[in-house]
Amino acid sequence: MGKRFWQTWQEFRQSFSVSESLSTSVETGKAVLEAANTLKEEGDSIEILQSVLQNSSSLLDVLCSPMAQVIGAGLPFVPIGIALLKFARDINQKDPSLEDCFFIVSQAAYLESTKEILSLNIYQNFNWDAKLDIKAISQQIEKLNDVEFNSDGANKAIRCFHESPLAEAFNRVLLARLAAANISPGLAEILTQRVARNTHRYIIKAWIEAGEVIKTLIQPSLGDWQREQERFQSIDSYLKTHIEQKPFELVFDEKFAFKDIYVPIKAKPVDANGKIDEKKDSFNLEIWAKTILLNPDNLEQVMFIQGGPGRGKSVFCRMFAYTVWRQLHPIWTPILIRLRDIDTFETRLENTIKAELKLGFIQGDANWLTNANTRFLFILDGFDELHIETRNNLNLGDFIKQVAGFQKECKDYSEMGHRVIITGRSMALQGIADLPRNLERVEIVEMDGQLQQQWLNKWEALQINKGKTIAFEQFLQSDKCPDEVKKLAQEPLLLYLLAAMYRDGKLDIHKLEQASDNRTAKIIIYQEAVNWVLTKQRSEADGTDLNIEFTKQKPEDLKRILMEAAVCVVQSGGEFASMSMLEARLQEDEAAKALIEKAKEKLGNEALKTALAAFYIRPAEKQEGGVEFFHKSFGEFLFAERLKARLKAWTQDYDADEGRQPIISEAVMNWEIYDLLGYGGLTQEIVDYLMGLLTESQDFPWVELFKRLDKFYGKWCQGKFIDTAEETLPQKKLRQLQRYGIQGLGQRQVDVYAGLNVMILLLELHRYAQGRDELKAEIVFYPSGKPQEDNWTTQLLCIINYSDGLGLRNFIKIVGKFLRGANLSGVSLRGADLSLANLRGADLSGAHLGGASLIFAYLRGADLSGAHLNGASLNGASLSGASLNGASLNGANLSGAYLNGAHLNGANLSDEFLGDVKWDEKTNWENVRGLDTAINMPEALKQQLGLS
Repeated sequence: MGKRFWQTWQEFRQSFSVSESLSTSVETGKAVLEAANTLKEEGDSIEILQSVLQNSSSLLDVLCSPMAQVIGAGLPFVPIGIALLKFARDINQKDPSLEDCFFIVSQAAYLESTKEILSLNIYQNFNWDAKLDIKAISQQIEKLNDVEFNSDGANKAIRCFHESPLAEAFNRVLLARLAAANISPGLAEILTQRVARNTHRYIIKAWIEAGEVIKTLIQPSLGDWQREQERFQSIDSYLKTHIEQKPFELVFDEKFAFKDIYVPIKAKPVDANGKIDEKKDSFNLEIWAKTILLNPDNLEQVMFIQGGPGRGKSVFCRMFAYTVWRQLHPIWTPILIRLRDIDTFETRLENTIKAELKLGFIQGDANWLTNANTRFLFILDGFDELHIETRNNLNLGDFIKQVAGFQKECKDYSEMGHRVIITGRSMALQGIADLPRNLERVEIVEMDGQLQQQWLNKWEALQINKGKTIAFEQFLQSDKCPDEVKKLAQEPLLLYLLAAMYRDGKLDIHKLEQASDNRTAKIIIYQEAVNWVLTKQRSEADGTDLNIEFTKQKPEDLKRILMEAAVCVVQSGGEFASMSMLEARLQEDEAAKALIEKAKEKLGNEALKTALAAFYIRPAEKQEGGVEFFHKSFGEFLFAERLKARLKAWTQDYDADEGRQPIISEAVMNWEIYDLLGYGGLTQEIVDYLMGLLTESQDFPWVELFKRLDKFYGKWCQGKFIDTAEETLPQKKLRQLQRYGIQGLGQRQVDVYAGLNVMILLLELHRYAQGRDELKAEIVFYPSGKPQEDNWTTQLLCIINYSDGLGLRNFIKIVGKFLRGANLSGVSLRGADLSLANLRGADLSGAHLGGASLIFAYLRGADLSGAHLNGASLNGASLSGASLNGASLNGANLSGAYLNGAHLNGANLSDEFLGDVKWDEKTNWENVRGLDTAINMPEALKQQLGLS
């Protein structure tokens, strides 16, 4: 049986020879405040402590006082607790009990914590004393008298105060005080939780300062408490250094910070197929994330925020990390990690984080994840920027499963309880089979009119933009501005680029008026942006361009250097590259080499760094002597520009006596393909930029490019470039990458990437040509070779097997999203894994897909007429509008498949060997055509569809 609160206070009164206290009132709190002030100015005094004991029922009586006196004077409360314990020990000639120590120290620490939290700048405008009705507060203080605790309870509370019954009782007092100040219940609850969790550090402070009084009572040792205090100091240092400054970092090279133009981001939920649920309303992303953080339920769910390039994912991460620190710490302590910066990957997420973050509170504590006094919010930014497959045996699927597994452990083990937010581009999860079920996915949507107006108002408020915003706003709303540009202006990055270029008079409105679609408009904006950064950085007030004087480079020469920098960054993993790699590549190009040598004459050996420093490239944070683009999109776009230049060069020819000959020989082109494309898989964004750049040229030699790439592809399929006794092109490229410090690749990987990337380019050329009457007959790409009259072609199946030999589902991860509209007629893909592939509108007529896995594949509008799908897995596949006329579906698994509007005329649904086609309650049979002509329809299906 333990002691009650009032009994302990009474024993202290008896020790100090004082009488009963007054009833709880403002006056009772005054005694505590006076004691704190006296101790601060004059030191210990038994008389002042007697006054506290006589005129108060607890130290928490101070909460009945005007809060301005508690917060504003900066009075210390822990010294009161320590002084009470020291004098009681001297008077009684014995150590106080553990319960007595904690009874006094916890009150003093709670008051210190209250003072710290309520005095934060974000609460400085609150009127804490607007309605100082102490009746409710007094009632809660009086209830403290009945709180009972013993040594066991005290030990548990010492380890984790905020989970103790004493904390609950103190919290009720503080909630009553906040209610008296008209603080909303929701905010009052957050404030109280912050105070309770923050109390632990002041309890530690008290134990350390109490010294002799408690050394025989409390375990662990003084050294352990000091280490715990150092842990808190390390966390404070991290927050100060890495989180506090994030909103104040400058936007690119502007004179203003992210906080100056940031507006709330909106999002919508994402369904099981990775698509935005358009039926749902959009919501404020920050409010959504905070609501989840403050809700103890659904702790198993990983918050996955997806969005296209330039939608504001990274800016949200830095702003939200700051918000969590300011508004929720220490309920949640934000840890912000750019995933691009991770160099070491372990088999468990916590080990990867520990290896990455060289921080004292992590490295110096083996139990950093199981300390109940700290709950971390891990904000992992840029899932799509991870490049672990080139460095480790892990892949992106493994990593997301690690994250999901870690979050599940946080729910299953009460000692943990942390949360994870992870961001990535919309396509980041595509191609990953067996996605964890505990991903709570949302997607950032375009800025609506209201948010865009908020952004423009902030833009106008900045001194540099004053007086120029209205005209820009009028342009966006005018008929001169194409609808495509208006839509792109709903994306934060592009809205900034448009506004900044308009401000500086560098936006070519005439070009934008010519934009025919979103892709073309986006290309124009990026082209203009690149030209803008090449000329804007150094200029006089009268507009005089100082770039040439500063860098000794003409804009067109700088652009060439930037494009090569983009190649280095993309091939190094998409984020940053070593300066040595860039210098080496420029040395290999005679024209570029001349530019650098010329600059060195005038600027010295640091010429390249000097030239790059003024543009949207900065020193890489994780690599000394490295560079990275301020935004990933700039690197991707400039890489596409470099690729376009080479593609065009490969089509150039000259007059020769016996006909026209290519300027770039086949041998040179083959090497350049490996050099540019033998590093990894092309991303959707790079391909989109490239096709947009190519389609700009009305007279681009499409047929010539197709022929040259198709010839390379044919030889690659035959293994011509890797099966030779001489030094192979894959080996040459591999050695080059290794010289630049890029590890994790082998000759086979280089060979596979080069070939598959050329396949992607050919697929894009094919799809483009099939929409152009003048090209559709000239450009027809057969990934598996031309269909054979009496047999299926197997070339593509061999390629899939070759690619997948380097890693499961490697082919689909690289090429799967580019198979839309592909000509796969008569191809044998028996047993191939095509799960999650985008085969929309593809020609699979007469194809052999027996036993193939097409789980969640997108086959909308695909032609599967006469295809053999015997035993194929089509679980969850989208077959809306697909032609399955005459297809063999016997034994195929259509569980959860979406067949709305599909054609099944003459399709075979059963046979004696493979049995019936399989389906379940989730299979969508709406508007399916030709079922009445289907062959061998199972009786159960007839009954279900009302056809029997």
